[in-house]
Formats: sequence, C-alpha cells, structure tokens
Amino acid sequence: MAKRRTPSRSGGPCPCGLPATYDECCGRLHRGEAQAKTAEELMRSRYSAFVVQDGAYLLKSWHPATRPQSVDVENDLRWDRLEILGASEGSPFHTKGTVEFRAHYTQGGRKGLLHERSDFVRHEGAWVYVKGTHPSP
Repeated sequence: MAKRRTPSRSGGPCPCGLPATYDECCGRLHRGEAQAKTAEELMRSRYSAFVVQDGAYLLKSWHPATRPQSVDVENDLRWDRLEILGASEGSPFHTKGTVEFRAHYTQGGRKGLLHERSDFVRHEGAWVYVKGTHPSP
C-alpha cells in the first residue's frame, strides 16, 4: 500500500468538496474521532480517503461481507473533484442508503471520470459501504 498523503491543516478545503478543512471534516473520521452520521458523509469521507491514500480507512468503512482483502490506492492517480448527484435514504434515521456521485480524476496526464451509485448500510451501528454500480451514460 502506498504512503498516505495528508492534506495541509492550514485551512485548505477538505478534498470531499465541503467548505471545511480536512482536519475538521473527513480527517476526524479517518482518525477515528467521529463516525459518519449519514451515508453521504461516509461517501465523502471515502472519496477523501482515496485522495489521501488511506487504505486502512477504506477497508474499515467497507461492509465485511463485500470487503476485499486489501485496497490498492494508486500513486499515479490524482483525484480532482467530487460531485454528489443525489442520495436516497441514508439519514441518521435510516438503516440503508444510496449515494450517486461522479469522481473526477487525472491519471497519466489524462482526465477521467468515475460515475457510481453506491449502496450503504448500517453495520454494528456505523455506516459502511456495501457495493457500487456504474449507471449507463
């Protein structure tokens, strides 16, 4: 697994796109100081984990029934921007939820796009990622 990258704590915005610093936003989830309250918050924190190459958090936030043995976070892949397209259920009062998003990236100097509809459930009281599907364009 690659060495983890950590965004500056100097006040720059969190990679997830919300107007808070990484430390105040997704960083606190990555460090285990808080848990995601909604499926969307978990989705955003998982995107940020890919940005900072935090494979341990990605595995921890994955449902045990679908979790791979390891996660390969690629050094030559740069995640540029996250767009949340919509969410259904996934509130603090639900037990399941879906978040549709587009994640923009650059790899080898070429721009790319990952469009996914991710399914989340509560497992042992915490939101976890189950699986994703790729909607047709």
